[in-house]
Amino acid sequence: MSALKLTQIGNSVGVILPKEVLARMKLGKGDTVYLTEAVNDGITLTPYDPELEKQIKLGREFMHDYRDTFHQLAK
Repeated sequence: MSALKLTQIGNSVGVILPKEVLARMKLGKGDTVYLTEAVNDGITLTPYDPELEKQIKLGREFMHDYRDTFHQLAK
């Protein structure tokens, strides 16, 4: 666990992520991150859009359910 300090950035307050964290998350300047609520009043910071992840999961389930149809269409 790392302790990060909040800092004034213009009229806002922000946190600076260490290079090691950015490298592990494969993030760079200008990238977008998503803040979501986690269990036990926690917060998760992720480079993945949770809504997109949900849509991809639904798409995979749909393709699995209709895999025979897709195989027939692919012929």
